[in-house]
Amino acid sequence: MNRRTTVFPLLAGGVATVALLAGCATTVAAGSGSTASATGAAAGAEATQDAAAVLAANEEVHTFTDDAGGDASATAIALSDGTATVSGTDAGSVTVDGGTVTITASGTYRVSGELTDGQLVVDSGDTGTVRIVLDGASIASSTTSAIAVTAAEEVVLVLADGSTNSLSDTGSYPEESADDSTSTPNAALWSSADLLITGQGALTVTGNGNDGITSKDGLVIASGAITVDAADDGLRGKDYLVVDGGTLDVTAGGDGLLSDEDTDVTRGYVSVTAGTIIVTSGDDAVQAQTDVVVTGGALDLTAGDDGMHGDTALVIDGGTLDVASSYEGLESQHITVAGGDISVTASDDGLNAAGDTTTAADTDTADTDTADTDTATADTTTDATDEPDAVPGMGGGEMAAGDQTITISGGTLTVDSGGDGLDSNGSMTITGGTTVVNGPTDSGNGALDVNGDFTVSGGSLLATGSAGMAVSPGAASAQGWLSATETSTIDAGEIVQILAADGTELASFQSTKEFQNVVYSSSAVSSGASYSIVTGGTTAATATAGVAAAGTMGGGGGMPPGGGAGMPADGRRP
Repeated sequence: MNRRTTVFPLLAGGVATVALLAGCATTVAAGSGSTASATGAAAGAEATQDAAAVLAANEEVHTFTDDAGGDASATAIALSDGTATVSGTDAGSVTVDGGTVTITASGTYRVSGELTDGQLVVDSGDTGTVRIVLDGASIASSTTSAIAVTAAEEVVLVLADGSTNSLSDTGSYPEESADDSTSTPNAALWSSADLLITGQGALTVTGNGNDGITSKDGLVIASGAITVDAADDGLRGKDYLVVDGGTLDVTAGGDGLLSDEDTDVTRGYVSVTAGTIIVTSGDDAVQAQTDVVVTGGALDLTAGDDGMHGDTALVIDGGTLDVASSYEGLESQHITVAGGDISVTASDDGLNAAGDTTTAADTDTADTDTADTDTATADTTTDATDEPDAVPGMGGGEMAAGDQTITISGGTLTVDSGGDGLDSNGSMTITGGTTVVNGPTDSGNGALDVNGDFTVSGGSLLATGSAGMAVSPGAASAQGWLSATETSTIDAGEIVQILAADGTELASFQSTKEFQNVVYSSSAVSSGASYSIVTGGTTAATATAGVAAAGTMGGGGGMPPGGGAGMPADGRRP
């Protein structure tokens, strides 16, 4: 007789929460900061990939002088009718030429009023902080940036408490402005110096011609309610972009949040520690030349391409992340989930560990990802968004493993993917947390796809999807797992039980999509024991823990030798 427990409610966007028997449950503390390891620069070399270690290897964030002591006596700049009036102690440090207002020295300046066609310029000839307090200021320019910092040591932009401010730029910039090697302003708010935005007011930025907010050095958002609508990138910090608080609502034709320094491996990173961030983007919602690190905050991302993309590392260890829509959800060479509440919806791969790979087998004439349009006849290297092409006759976990990793050690991760759910061109390790994958329905992809070693030693894993490319954990896994392929497809909405031989229920779930293969691992699974998959009171499949549903197990060994169902004749990945 089956001893049934209550079916647990659905996780956002995915399969239901796994219900483990009392006494066998694995406790997961989101944001625990547990350390995960990932393959290093050389295949097989171990390198710490937790948030603190990744950030410690990067350039330190600039320390700003954020002193509000002089705000009450700040030099006043009152904008009006295409000009401005200046009063206060440092009035001599401000020049007005029609609608162009220029700050020429460090100090504190309070800006209010409206310029319907003008510009505020910071051209400081000394060291020190230029502190600009926007207090009901509106600046629009028909020819260039609304605010341009052409020379300064650092700039602190304060949004006065309760104030509403707006910046709007030209609809087009000279062609050379788009070339990042120049120092020509090309954003509504543009800075050549380190820029901090703080305060408890509101700022609306409209980047008509290119980016919304750009710093050629570092960009730090500490607080404020900031709304950005940009033709290209929303917020861009060349050296780094750090969000420590505030509310960001970003609409961007290009990337939402971006750091793109490519000449220094310690720069080009994005860090989110707090704040509320909403991004709708035509390209990646969050894009970093090197690393993306999230340790707090709440992020809601809708992207035309990736939800989050870091060329080197992507680490999530806290906060709440919802990738509501994307081509690929999370993509990087090394992906670490150590904490947080993460939900990913992707039309292709949910998590994709790819990039930094050179392979002789990659001789295709068109890259595999939709973002690339090159047609080189000898494409012998893969870029940050490519996956290595399959060796003919090999598929899924049978392809050569590269230097890519997915490491899950904590938190709650829910994935709904049209392509592979969790896809690593190298290895995958699960040591903790709760991972739920609603994988693909087509046989050309799998809920799990790992080319190298795939081990599970803790936490819980529930992955459902098609059977054609089914992949299972390897024999080196310290924790028990089972893989079962049903004789026929189980429809979406069906309540499914995983039962031990004596009828004890290990898990009960309800999929939002049809599936035929299920992989399950928890501390309640005993290697060698028999289990059954039951729906509607009928056994849909049986499985022996530790034995792959198809082919041999280990290293993504759910694939039959020589490939699996759904593999095209030319051996390329779908």
